[in-house]
Amino acid sequence: MKTAMRLLVLLVLAAAAAGGWWWYSHRAKAPGELTLYGNVDLREVDLAFNNSERIAQVLVQEGDRVHAGELVARLDTSRLVPQVKQAEANVALDAVNYDNDRRQYERDAELARNSAGRGIAKQDVDNARATMDAQAAKRDADAAQLALLRQQLADAELFAPSEATVRTRIMEPGEMASPTKPVFSLAITDPKWVRVYVPETDLGHVHPGAAATVSVDSFPGRRFAGWIGFVSPSAEFTPKSVETPDLRTSLVYEVRVFVKDPGDDLRLGMPATVHVPLPKRTARK
Repeated sequence: MKTAMRLLVLLVLAAAAAGGWWWYSHRAKAPGELTLYGNVDLREVDLAFNNSERIAQVLVQEGDRVHAGELVARLDTSRLVPQVKQAEANVALDAVNYDNDRRQYERDAELARNSAGRGIAKQDVDNARATMDAQAAKRDADAAQLALLRQQLADAELFAPSEATVRTRIMEPGEMASPTKPVFSLAITDPKWVRVYVPETDLGHVHPGAAATVSVDSFPGRRFAGWIGFVSPSAEFTPKSVETPDLRTSLVYEVRVFVKDPGDDLRLGMPATVHVPLPKRTARK
């Protein structure tokens, strides 16, 4: 009898221990955040001149940080500057000639009115008007040509479009530039984001504007602040670059998690882990 009682007590204790272990282990694994895996992404710009001319100066090196509006390269303008000066002289001469033709037409028209058409032939008045109109058209054409040349002169200087890092310096001084030949490849430093893929079962936990943090192996113990900026409206098969093999054949939704990186520590393609805090009520029991 005592043996049976001891056996019963042992069975009860074992069951209690197993239940406690199950509760503790499941409680410990209850997630307080959604963990996603992806890679750092950013925008890249191929920067080219808008003119076809020989490059005179390249002012930045690979790896340099450039600021919006910073001059990064310049074309040879030795042939363009004289053309601008000639066009300016043409426009100035056009103004003088037009003013002279206008006064001549006004004198002829007034003489015709005052003499009732007897002091000057109508043909002469018409000729004076035609000369004035032709000079006005030439003035406008030369002004347009001057504007074009001035724009080409301005386009001889290449400026950074935004805050960026020079990834590749493609062309060098002495090479012939054109609008189809990039001089630099720039990596835009802001914004940066982590491209991750979320299975449908976790899609309810991610919302545009929601807070998130990002960690990378290069900076252990450090988390970069971020937020969810984009959730794809359509599903797709998981790309092979995702680090979780069990999800590679699943249908998932692309999510972009924008990240603050004032020190420019994150690099393009760097593997990253995204942590999305979950409300307590969503923790699995």
